[in-house]
Amino acid sequence: MPGPKNTLLIEGSFEELTDEFAHYIDSLKKSQGDEASNLQGETADLLKENKKDDVLKKLVVGGQALNQAPEKEFIAAYNLLIHLVNQSPNVNMFLPKICQNLSAPISSSPQNGGGLALSILSTIFNTTAASSEIRYHVLLTILRVIRATSNFETLRPQLKQLDKWLEAWETDDDDARKLYLAVSDVAADAGETEHAYTYLLRALRTFPSEDVSSQEARDLSLRALKSALTHPTHFDFQDLTGLDSIQVLRNSDPVYFQLLEIFNSDLLDDFNDFKDEHDGWVEESGLDGAALNRKMRLLTLASMAASAGQTRSLPYDKIAKALQVPSEDVEMWVIDVIRAGLVEGKLSQLNQTFLIHRSTYRVFGDNQWREVASRLDMWRNSLVGVLQVIQQEKQRFLQEKEDEAQKAEQKYDQSKGFVRGGQRKQPRALDDDME
Repeated sequence: MPGPKNTLLIEGSFEELTDEFAHYIDSLKKSQGDEASNLQGETADLLKENKKDDVLKKLVVGGQALNQAPEKEFIAAYNLLIHLVNQSPNVNMFLPKICQNLSAPISSSPQNGGGLALSILSTIFNTTAASSEIRYHVLLTILRVIRATSNFETLRPQLKQLDKWLEAWETDDDDARKLYLAVSDVAADAGETEHAYTYLLRALRTFPSEDVSSQEARDLSLRALKSALTHPTHFDFQDLTGLDSIQVLRNSDPVYFQLLEIFNSDLLDDFNDFKDEHDGWVEESGLDGAALNRKMRLLTLASMAASAGQTRSLPYDKIAKALQVPSEDVEMWVIDVIRAGLVEGKLSQLNQTFLIHRSTYRVFGDNQWREVASRLDMWRNSLVGVLQVIQQEKQRFLQEKEDEAQKAEQKYDQSKGFVRGGQRKQPRALDDDME
């Protein structure tokens, strides 16, 4: 996979190495039954006329035969070809064809072919200038090979470099979108649903305002919406509602947009009303009705917890009614909503109550800001009270210290006066003796 830029060091002149590679291709083709192959002779004639780029064109086209090369010779042969191509000032003219050849199956190594192709593609990527746009096309080929070989783990460490690369290549919105979608597709095929959704959203964000109503934007928006609705651990839909291309669905696909709004802020009753109003639509749209029902129950319970008020508790019977489940299933649903990270709390079986420690707001609007402001006022008042107590204690402590200091000074003065008094009496006693 891509890494720090490096170079290939292969000894020999361009003419010597060209003749060596051409001879190898001829031998390879003849072993496959193509007795007419004469790449060595054709390139020799072109070299006499100093037509190096024409020589390279023939070598690159002939390089298609390397997909039948023995596994132990594959990397060495391709490294030689890449070294020769890098001698040309027009290297970008040859690399796309090499990438195309590498994206085809390596028939001589069905099991390790993907790894061999990725090794060569990584070499091409790393021997190309960091700012060269050819790296973009090489990376797209790498993604195609990874997708074909189900090798997402090879890609995972490189994703953190993606934005830096796009910036270095000065990629426009269309090409960035193409790359993000390629990553999303690779992740989706590998079952990496979170990565697939993340890069799908990145692709949606590349649409300029004048293109958010295009057919491509609509298709990707619906794809992202369906992915978010059916994703088992995705519960925050404001990442979607904030996109202009999603807002366009309000007019182009109002039923989808209505469903999104329900999952964004409404409750199970609203979802059931939606299904009654659009009978059979969920199934016709290819959405998983059971998965949607489960997610809507979890979201409803999260909303109830967030609006529980000062009591911070929910009775079992209230939960059962809102979720439309038997009372004996309430604890299971509470455990599920805690596992989903939407709520924190504990169950009181004795009191048949769910005690809420923390809850997540599904939509953060004016009401939530007012509640935050109210809580901040309470905390501020509490802190003011604590500060007053601290100041009072500090004042009392200072007063006590001052009182203690005064008492100590008084005792010191008294003791000092006693000593001076004793000294005055002693001379008088001596005078009496002298008399």
